[in-house]
Amino acid sequence: MTSYVSRRSLLALGAGLTTSAMFGGTAQAKAPKLGPAPQHFYRFNVGDAEVTVVSDGALDLGNPKGTFTGVSDAEMSKMLTDNFLNPADVVLQQNSPIVNVGDKLILFDTGMGTSKMFGDATGRQQKSMKEASIRAEDIDAVVFSHGHIDHIGGVVGQDGKNLFPNAQFYIAESDFNYWTDYDKAGPKLKDFVDHAKKNLMPVRDRLVFYKDDQEFLPGVHALAAPGHTVGHTIFVISSGGKQFCYTADLTHHPILLMEKPRMEFSFDTDPKQAANSRVKMLDMLASNKIPILAYHYAWPGIGHVAKTAEGFHYVPEAMEL
Repeated sequence: MTSYVSRRSLLALGAGLTTSAMFGGTAQAKAPKLGPAPQHFYRFNVGDAEVTVVSDGALDLGNPKGTFTGVSDAEMSKMLTDNFLNPADVVLQQNSPIVNVGDKLILFDTGMGTSKMFGDATGRQQKSMKEASIRAEDIDAVVFSHGHIDHIGGVVGQDGKNLFPNAQFYIAESDFNYWTDYDKAGPKLKDFVDHAKKNLMPVRDRLVFYKDDQEFLPGVHALAAPGHTVGHTIFVISSGGKQFCYTADLTHHPILLMEKPRMEFSFDTDPKQAANSRVKMLDMLASNKIPILAYHYAWPGIGHVAKTAEGFHYVPEAMEL
């Protein structure tokens, strides 16, 4: 005889099954919550080069009002909330690539170091490198995109000693001159100059000044993108027929300075020039479909730039497993 069981009966039956019945009469304890497991390094390949992104930690800018300008407060709030971001608190990441090209190990930017100007979460680059099994003494070259406090801050430790004893250091000459001179930077940026002098002067004899459009290390091509600072530079890294661009501070935010790239950022030395550099370089990256690694974007900052009617759109790349 065939028996027909209604859907309602099946639901009632399922509701009536106890945990003991399902597991042979033995109640199972719930697994304890494990809590967050943050990742502070990420590794991938570009051609024949191996790239390891290391984090210096989150940098909290707080309320974006006054820091990002060029649109109304209401419009900026909508831009953020439409993208599921907190309109009252902008938090940036600090993603530094370490590129192994075979005969050289190259680190780009060194984070905040000992300064806690933007919160206690910064300054973990050395720890992230250890977690990634990369020793500071194995770094052959440290490349600075510019002289801001969150990019040159991790050269020396609390004791003032160079953390990269075997490295050559690279920076634009104009940025070195600017950020080690109190008169050029002005009194409002005294803390920035203090930190630049603390980190750059101990390695002054190891500094090399790269130039615009120069391949100054194997596969590393400098492209001047001034405005954020006088010598701000981005880098196209090439290997085995593949490439990516480390965009440094070309754009600090994947929404505010991408969707409307003519917006301005209060930490820019020349905001108008920075906006011109941003539009020019983003257009080049989008047109040539060059992947990017952005210093301040959500971890690990790897993705692509696409053109839109008003500006650009950032498309994060899926992380490799």
